[in-house]
Amino acid sequence: MKRERIEEIAEILDKRGRMTLEQLEEVFPNVSQMTLRRDLFQLEEDGRVIRIRGGAMSVKEVQKVSGEAYTKKITTNTDAKIVIARKAAALIDEGTCIFVDGGTTAMYLSKELPDINCTIFTNGIAVAMELAQKKNVNITVVGGQLMKDNLSTSSPASKDYFDLTNFEIAIVSATAFTPEQGFSCNSQIESDLLKIVFKKARQVYMMLDSSKIGKINPYTFAHIEDVDVLITDDHFPKEYKQIFEDHDIVVM
Repeated sequence: MKRERIEEIAEILDKRGRMTLEQLEEVFPNVSQMTLRRDLFQLEEDGRVIRIRGGAMSVKEVQKVSGEAYTKKITTNTDAKIVIARKAAALIDEGTCIFVDGGTTAMYLSKELPDINCTIFTNGIAVAMELAQKKNVNITVVGGQLMKDNLSTSSPASKDYFDLTNFEIAIVSATAFTPEQGFSCNSQIESDLLKIVFKKARQVYMMLDSSKIGKINPYTFAHIEDVDVLITDDHFPKEYKQIFEDHDIVVM
């Protein structure tokens, strides 16, 4: 019975794309919200849905615009990314101008962000699409070459663009980190963009889940001293946390 219900939920989500818990309760009036939450957790573990604020969306819905590479990333370490996204969302105030990168953790941030009046610059196509569902968020997509593996854009012209725009906070992520090599990514053009963003922002919030620790990618775009706040998950190693705190960086 439970498995049949879970399969039915998955099929409905595949058809509709996304649903809130309230909508699921209407479909399953004799099932408690807590049970439906557990069903969504199970479907997420099975790699069939992505939990969002107040509900879930089908992985197939994400694949329509992103392809398998991005979908695989966004369904990896989801619990850690959601924890980080919620912490980051709580730091965004009404009226703030922000840059958000195109990483998958940023995708979860865009889901968790309250529908408040703020301005967000992003190079993430999927991030912008998610934010577009919020009525009060003003969104500007930074153009350039499309990187298909993470659905983000970047261009050598980004420097000229940012010379004429302003944002107070940059909320970014990294695919790899070591104390010696710093924060790194797989694309030089993306690395160049993030370096520009770091120089422009008054404060930099780095979202980094513990699975990225000890990894090195080809292009370093920042070091520990370049960030102001580290937002991470509950499994972040204590010795690494101490390294950041020794640099007077707030660790959340």
